[in-house]
Amino acid sequence: MPINDELQQQLIKDLLIESAEGLDRFDREMLVLEKGAGTPETLNIIFRVIHTIKGTAGCLGLPKIESVAHVGENLLDDLRGGKLLPSPEMITTLLSYADALRGMLRCLETTGNEGTEDFSPLLKKLHDLRTPTAAAQESPAAPSTPAPAAPAGWGLFEDEPAAPATPAPEATAAAPTPAPSAPPPAHAPAPEPQGEKESSARTHSVSDSAIRVQVEQLDKLMNLVGELVLARNQIVQYSASAEENSLIAASQRLNIITTELQESVMKTRMQPIGNVWAKFPRVVRDVAHELGKKVHLVMEGNETELDRTIIEAIKDPLTHIVRNAIDHGIETPEARRAAGKPDEGMLILRAFHEGGQVNIEIMDDGRGINVAKVKEKALQRALIAADQALRMTDREAFNLVFLPGFSTAEKITNVSGRGVGMDVVKTNIEKIGGSVDVLSESNAGTTIKIKIPLTLAIIPALIVTSGRERFAIPQVSLLELVRLEAEQARSGIEMLYGAPVYRLRGQLLPLAYLNQQLELEPPSAPTGDAVNIVVLQADGRQFGLVVDEINDTEEIVVKPLGKQLKGITCFAGATIMGDGKVALILDVLGLAQHAHVIHEVRDRSLTEKSKGESRTGDRQTLLLFEVGQGGRMALPLSMVARLEEFPRSKVERSGAAEVIQYRGQILPLIRVSHHVRNGGEEAADGDLMQVVVYSEEGRSVGLVVAAISDIVEEAITVRRDSRGDGVLGSAVIQNKVTDLLDVRAVIESAEPSFYAGRSNLQIAA
Repeated sequence: MPINDELQQQLIKDLLIESAEGLDRFDREMLVLEKGAGTPETLNIIFRVIHTIKGTAGCLGLPKIESVAHVGENLLDDLRGGKLLPSPEMITTLLSYADALRGMLRCLETTGNEGTEDFSPLLKKLHDLRTPTAAAQESPAAPSTPAPAAPAGWGLFEDEPAAPATPAPEATAAAPTPAPSAPPPAHAPAPEPQGEKESSARTHSVSDSAIRVQVEQLDKLMNLVGELVLARNQIVQYSASAEENSLIAASQRLNIITTELQESVMKTRMQPIGNVWAKFPRVVRDVAHELGKKVHLVMEGNETELDRTIIEAIKDPLTHIVRNAIDHGIETPEARRAAGKPDEGMLILRAFHEGGQVNIEIMDDGRGINVAKVKEKALQRALIAADQALRMTDREAFNLVFLPGFSTAEKITNVSGRGVGMDVVKTNIEKIGGSVDVLSESNAGTTIKIKIPLTLAIIPALIVTSGRERFAIPQVSLLELVRLEAEQARSGIEMLYGAPVYRLRGQLLPLAYLNQQLELEPPSAPTGDAVNIVVLQADGRQFGLVVDEINDTEEIVVKPLGKQLKGITCFAGATIMGDGKVALILDVLGLAQHAHVIHEVRDRSLTEKSKGESRTGDRQTLLLFEVGQGGRMALPLSMVARLEEFPRSKVERSGAAEVIQYRGQILPLIRVSHHVRNGGEEAADGDLMQVVVYSEEGRSVGLVVAAISDIVEEAITVRRDSRGDGVLGSAVIQNKVTDLLDVRAVIESAEPSFYAGRSNLQIAA
């Protein structure tokens, strides 16, 4: 894939900076070696410097630098392999060799090309040092014998002047430094020292205009800026009440400068994830070509910023996952055609911020993970026991791919099959406090989700107060704010099987009280019975967080929690407020899971369309409940007006029917178990009865059930039932066979006049 000019220049600039630093380290380590204080690691460091220069130059299309670096790399490889021992002559030659590389890089920087200087004598000497026996075979008494020819690529470049056909060894050795024919005249100016010439030529060197700074130093600088921000906030707050104009002007100027300084320091640590993704088009192209597959790569969220240390830590894991997706996931064009898919597979990389974390998803539309095959391979390798395999859920089976030594590949290739990789991926991700999860569906695709904590970032957040403590909620998870006043608060919040919910625009919104979840003290003063609900989204599911007060939105600096607190799932980090106090940042997803307001994460990958096609119905929200002695049923949540709990002592009779006084009206009660087949008798446990209120055209009826179980959102396939008896049919919901309630049939059975000729209302199927 061709590289555009702007990217090429940026990569060359990176090469110049890294090579200058590397060659400086090369010199230092060579001097250590010369003093006899070297270790095997010293030779490894020296070798890696030249190996990196050679590899990068080759990738950027710089053949001269690559070929020169290659000759030195061969000698250094022999040194570190123990085939040669370092000698003073060898060290001197290698130092000269490093100077030659510097000269070529300097020429590349100033002129844009690699120069025309001939390094054949130096390269020949490096070659002779590798093969001293070949040099010893040359007869000193036969000067007419030509010197051994240098191997191809040893500096005999196209733009180099032609060399004599048979140069004498003495002439070759003297060529680079010809002696002057006569001493310079007395009045001639003294020649400028070589070092000064080089210095003047490099006044604006790229390597001199950039420096490397340790991450720890940037952390310290960031902390100091944070302290400066706190001092700034206090001064601005104080000056706002002062009458001294000069103090007000100075505080405003301090405010502007501190803000700019804070932004600049943050930028030194944050980099877009696109810097990592830039190499993936080439990786995808090469792997797909090697395996005979067609893959289209889509990258979303390139601008998502990460801490540089995080970026360095996820480079290799992401590369391995991408290669695995092409190798194990996406099929060959022939296999895709047979499965009714387009020849070209789809691979999507997506990054986004959520809940104070960075989420990375790698999704493919391939064959998916074969659960049975995964279990079989795990049993063959004795990674799990047979009884474990029988009890294991699909999700647990997917996570077997992270076990050391696990692989489903039939044969070992250059890409995979050795059972090394995914366990390393998980280990590296968890080292930085992240997590990795796998979701898959047969013949539809696989999604790997990586969650990484933000170590340093500036994010907008909503500041709330609960239990006399302030908390920050990342604004990326915030949908809206709802305030319920006195009467509305009392009637608007309902109980669903013991859990509070609020009906927001016709949809039930599960609620979590922050005071209860974090075991905080209640507010010191009543808030007038008003309820503040922060509507949040976590992994595609909405819920409401009830707090004491909603303060304001602010830009906050995220600071990581200490290792002692990282196990607390409700917090993503901490920040320092303007008054110097610490406020914890809530992890929205962790808090939702802790409060049990959302359930197991569901796949939202690119295969959603494929999933819908395999079923007869669209996704719909269903209310699950029990009737009689353990009977399991469901009905669409859209048919539910309210969910209520009534004291059994309040139930009255009107003729033969059970009724209850409800909102100024008489609400008929229908015991569902009496009107469906195999309903049985309901156990009268407890003082409260669970009631589903159904309303139509101003009339309501209460359906009495044994227990309200859950609210789920699924695409279901309905198996029609012709026997009736209050049941429309059955479907598999949450991996269990569930009957679907025929609401009309049940109500007509108990209250024949309720519908007054209304058409049948059936569940969508």
